[in-house]
Amino acid sequence: MVIKIIKGFLLGLLANFIGTYLYVYFFAPYSFETMMESAVEKGFMGGLIGLGAVLNLLLFFFFLTTKIYKFKKVAQPYEARGVLMATILAALAVMYFEF
Repeated sequence: MVIKIIKGFLLGLLANFIGTYLYVYFFAPYSFETMMESAVEKGFMGGLIGLGAVLNLLLFFFFLTTKIYKFKKVAQPYEARGVLMATILAALAVMYFEF
């Protein structure tokens, strides 16, 4: 049970990082490293983390879904709890960087 929660937590952190990276890759005029340095200097790092957390929503509902189109799968509530914990951590990081 604890292993499943940790798995969901790590996947939530990874999804948050991938979401942030994809946002910067598609919508920023600079490279990822330059954008991160600029975000810390100019104070919009919390916004980037918050936009990256959108993928956690998809991952959370994926773990709770029992049917995807014609395919059936087992619901994974413990992994969903881990993703929720990662999302709460992201929210705390946003609060830290914004306030």
